[in-house]
Amino acid sequence: MSIERITKKEFSDMVRVASHRLEKNAKFVNSLNVFPVPDGDTGTNMSLTVQSGFKAVNESESESVGVLGKALAKGLLMGARGNSGVITSQLFRGFSKSIESKEELSALDLAKAFDDGVKTAYKAVMKPVEGTILTVARFGSEAGMKAVKSSTDVAELMQAVVDGAKVGLEKTPSLLPVLKEVGVVDSGGQGLVFIYEGFLEGLTGVASPAGEEHTPDETEMDEMVNATHHQSVQGQFTSEDIKNGYCTEMMVELGKDATSDETFDNDKMRDYLSKIGDSLIVVSDDEVVKVHVHTNYPRKVWEEGRKFGSLVKVKIDNMRIQHETIVDDDEETSVNNLPKADPQKPVDYAVIAVSSGDGLSTLFQSLGVTNIISGGQTMNPSTNDIVDAIKSSNAKRAIVLPNNGNIIMAAKQAAGLVDIPVAIVGTKTISQGMTAMLSFNPESDIDENKENMEDSLDTVKSGQVTQAIRDTEIDGLKITKGHFMGIVDGKITVDDENILQATEKMLDKMIDEDSEVITILVGKDGNQNDAQKISDYLSDNYEDLETEVHQGDQPVYPYLIAVE
Repeated sequence: MSIERITKKEFSDMVRVASHRLEKNAKFVNSLNVFPVPDGDTGTNMSLTVQSGFKAVNESESESVGVLGKALAKGLLMGARGNSGVITSQLFRGFSKSIESKEELSALDLAKAFDDGVKTAYKAVMKPVEGTILTVARFGSEAGMKAVKSSTDVAELMQAVVDGAKVGLEKTPSLLPVLKEVGVVDSGGQGLVFIYEGFLEGLTGVASPAGEEHTPDETEMDEMVNATHHQSVQGQFTSEDIKNGYCTEMMVELGKDATSDETFDNDKMRDYLSKIGDSLIVVSDDEVVKVHVHTNYPRKVWEEGRKFGSLVKVKIDNMRIQHETIVDDDEETSVNNLPKADPQKPVDYAVIAVSSGDGLSTLFQSLGVTNIISGGQTMNPSTNDIVDAIKSSNAKRAIVLPNNGNIIMAAKQAAGLVDIPVAIVGTKTISQGMTAMLSFNPESDIDENKENMEDSLDTVKSGQVTQAIRDTEIDGLKITKGHFMGIVDGKITVDDENILQATEKMLDKMIDEDSEVITILVGKDGNQNDAQKISDYLSDNYEDLETEVHQGDQPVYPYLIAVE
């Protein structure tokens, strides 16, 4: 039966089934992102992201598919978790813009929407990497654009997109060396295929052969090991922070008092600003354009905006700091208690850290962190979670410590959705987060703090001890199921059947002549007695080092170790 148009019913069904399908298969997607450490969460992140999008669509009463598409994009944006979730939200941001004026969708409308979504996602990533979810999306859209030349059936078009995406997924190992090394496909790309398959099933009512929950057997799981871990595929979307020191925002009322006759073009402005900054968001409609960018040249940002209209709203961190009222000296907040919001007296600074484990949270608070977002390895907070934490802090300015490479992109996205200056310090580990706090100065401005905190990250080495859940080999090191691994700054360096020996070997690789202080954080699966044995080993073999042991209560890693 041919399907010529997508109405509200079909569109809602497509999103509903896609959400359900991804939720059923989240564990399988996670398995692709697990390298033998059980902390893979790409499937969980993408599933929760799409669930947020479906909720927004389900709550809309509009009969217009264009309006539903806008609701989907907004829901995905606010629910985006991890880099995979953020990229998914950008794919459907472009998709929704393409269909915003449509009451119903034809096959051509749908094909163009997928194509526009891919273009938007590629632009959203500072340094696009092939062999990832982007590649899978691009192959799907290209197949759709080809199919629509010979068919007006939206079901046939959607089938072509699914088939094209699967071809792209199969190519990911040959495009990205880290995938090829262990013979797996990209986990984010696999998640996107499940979304597209859900769209097809929702449209036709016919489940594909893989429609039921996919539970890989032991052999298949061994073949699906992903070598990325902290070196994850999605993590490659996060570029190293360029020190663009001014968090700059402006809102332009288009047409009013413009200094140029040039017609405003969203893409052209985005392209220009991307050359002078990062953490870029450009959102516009027929009346206004809003820009958020981190740059060293805020004046150039304003000059670009003035070409097209009046600057209704301008913000820059240093400018705000010059006009802020200094908090009275007698206003003190205990580091062991989270600040209570007072609408009459906003706090000057909020320092927000992502942390998993009561012990870690207490340690962060003792170092000066004011707000904790629960999450980390096994549950990345969403963009909306971070936005809520910033808003509830009741602060004039905020610094966010993601403490996980997979959370940095969501944190940067959240920074563009609030009305106060926010600096994201690119901490990828708990150890880096704690080191960064030692460089925080509440008397310094936000840019100086960001620079000093990020500069301090090079002074710490992060070690993690955890247990392998399957056999594999990476970088010439054989990993045995059940053995304990030592991971130094994201690279597995040690495999040993004894947890203490694995930890000691890892420490030997971390310590050098510049090392002074060792901090051992004991997780849920660790214990203080073994931690003391590790400390004794350090005392016996490295007598000039100072050793500290703290209860962290973190999951996944029995021991987290910082060498400074």
